[in-house]
Amino acid sequence: MNDDEPSPDDDLKTRLHAMEARLRRMRDQRTSHNEDARRAADSRNSVQEQSKEIRASIQEKMNEQKEVRARAKAHQVQRDAIQSRIREIINSKKGRRNEAGKAKSDVIELSEAIAEISSIENKLMTDGTLTLKTENRLLRKLKVLASRRDELLPKAAEFEAINIDLGDLESTIQTLKAEADSQHQEMIRAHEQADSIWEEVKPMLEERDFLRSEGDRLHLIFVESKELANAVHAEIEILLKEVNEARDEMKARREERARVIREHNESVRNALKTPDKDETLAESLTDRLLSEGSLTLGGSMSGDPQASPNAISSQPSKRKRSRKVGSFRKPRR
Repeated sequence: MNDDEPSPDDDLKTRLHAMEARLRRMRDQRTSHNEDARRAADSRNSVQEQSKEIRASIQEKMNEQKEVRARAKAHQVQRDAIQSRIREIINSKKGRRNEAGKAKSDVIELSEAIAEISSIENKLMTDGTLTLKTENRLLRKLKVLASRRDELLPKAAEFEAINIDLGDLESTIQTLKAEADSQHQEMIRAHEQADSIWEEVKPMLEERDFLRSEGDRLHLIFVESKELANAVHAEIEILLKEVNEARDEMKARREERARVIREHNESVRNALKTPDKDETLAESLTDRLLSEGSLTLGGSMSGDPQASPNAISSQPSKRKRSRKVGSFRKPRR
């Protein structure tokens, strides 16, 4: 074959080299996409870990705030209970005041009766100008006033007791008001503490939301990169199948050329073989010579007409056709 003539495999080799180069590029591209996906996954996992930590911190703060709110609620309940008790006492005090108002009129009446009794008694004892009729009228009035005084004395004692009770109720109300104010202040402080905790939580919530969105973004990059890598991998599989087919075709062509060359060389070797190198040819020639009776193994035998000079000279054509075959080996069976 002329070196200047293009090989029949040149087109296939060129196409195979192009496909292999494209295959390498596609593998590099797939590796790049997988690397992008890996980096995105690592970043996503790191962000998710940070988000997990911030969520735990938020939960801890929210639990703390919940406890503070519960404490504020407890102070509020105690305050409301105290205020309810104060209202009950005030209502009771109002009732006692009504009773005191009624008793007060009796006390005034008692005082007036006592004063009038004292005046009548003093007049009876000091005024000598009184007539019998006037004195009898004053005595009858004195008797009535004394009777009324005796009726009003228990009511006066009750009024005194009411005054004492009202004083105790007022003291109780003031004590309860102070306790209610204390509970109210504790409630306010608890709510302020809870509000302060919430102020700490708000930036943590913003960071949590940012990390969540960042994690979603990185996960989307991961998914897109994996999809691109899978798409390239699918193309690689198709191209790899074509490459393998081209390689198989080249291998088949090489094997076919090798077979043709091998058969040609074998044919040439067979054509160039001599009897001393080809047992089959040697046996065939020996059989032929033996069948023609012109085989001489050296020397001559007396009495053998075939061995005489005349016999030898009488068959020049046969002797000319004979060849020196050298030593022959017995063929192996």
